[in-house]
This record gives sequence, structure tokens and C-alpha cells, in this order.
Amino acid sequence: MASTGLQLLGLLLAVLGGVAGTLVCAAPLWRISAFVGGELVIAQVLWEGLWMNCLSQTTGHIQCKTYDSTLALPTSAQAARTLTVLSLLLCVLALALAVAGAKCTHCLGDGNYGAKARLAKLAGVLFGVAGLLYLVPVCWTAHATIRDFYNPNVAAPLKRELGPALYLGWGASLLLLVGGGLLHAGSSPPGAGVLPVFGRAGKDGPQPATTEGKQQEKAYV
Repeated sequence: MASTGLQLLGLLLAVLGGVAGTLVCAAPLWRISAFVGGELVIAQVLWEGLWMNCLSQTTGHIQCKTYDSTLALPTSAQAARTLTVLSLLLCVLALALAVAGAKCTHCLGDGNYGAKARLAKLAGVLFGVAGLLYLVPVCWTAHATIRDFYNPNVAAPLKRELGPALYLGWGASLLLLVGGGLLHAGSSPPGAGVLPVFGRAGKDGPQPATTEGKQQEKAYV
């Protein structure tokens, strides 16, 4: 029962990480305009994401626009798109395998514990890989943003700050990694630690001879 609870906890954390990752992928809040220099322009705030950028005004009006061309984007943005989408696809595949291999489901029958355990363990590994894939573009974007912010050769209007989506992305990656690890650890089949009968018999050592056997040996002598 303890392993079942551990398995369900890992699945729940991984699902939360996948949902948070989906929100981060769609949100245009990866980078926001930074107010640096002698002149502060606070009437407009620029939000940048993987798929669109938005312009927010103090009047409450927000205007968003998708990027005109994918090929015109920087290489880092294209790589971030690819890795995040691949990570979310892995989460969908891992979720299907985890549901099929969970101990509380009957997708593969009630007695097929070995196959269910293998599916659940594979789902845990896929969730962990998805977390690592999601962590790469988030850290990459944060590093590039911080580097450009402190670069004196970058003009002040082009400087950006870390958006809230990056912090949520780090949380999503952590949930996927921890959830995948717990799912893998709690998916051992029942009775996995019990030694087989022939293994125990081999460790018991030779059995002492019986009284009847000793009498037969004396008769032959």
C-alpha cells in the first residue's frame, strides 16, 4: 500500500508539472521589458514569449501579435520551441503509460503485475526526461536575458528582464523530475524482494544424512 501511495503521489506531481509546463509554453511572459537608463518609459510594457509578444499599456489595453516567421526567429528561440513541445509530447506519452501501469487501474488485467510495473517505471523515466528537456530552454533563456542585461553594448531599449513564466518553468521542471522519480520508485511489482524457492534451497547448504541412510552405509561396509 505504501508503494501504491508513492506511485500515485509521483503521478500527481508529474501531472501538475505537465500542466504548469503547458501554461508556460503558451504564456507570452518569458521576458519583459526592462526600465534602465536615464529615461523611464512606463506607459508601455513589452512581454515576449515563445509564440507571440504583447504590448501592455497603463490604460489596461493589451495588444498581442504572433511572430510573422518562425525561420526569422533567433536560433535560441527555435530551439526553445522544439524542446518545450518535445517535452510536452513526452509528458502525454508518459501519462498514458502511467495510467496503464498504475496499480489501481485494470487496463492490463489484475494479475499482470510485471508488465504494469515495467510500464509505470518507463513512465517515470519519461517524466524525468521531459523535466530535463524543459529545464534546458528555461535556463538558456534566463542566461541569455541576464547576459544581455549586463552587456554595455546592448542598447537600453533592447534590454529585458526575467519574466514570471521562467520561474514557473523552473517549478514545472522540478515537479516533473520529482514526480518521475517517485513514480519510478513506487512501481516495483508486489513480492519483488522475496527470494525464489530454489535460491533459498541452495543457500541452506547440504542436509544432514538421516539415520536410515547411515544404517544402509554400514550394511554395505
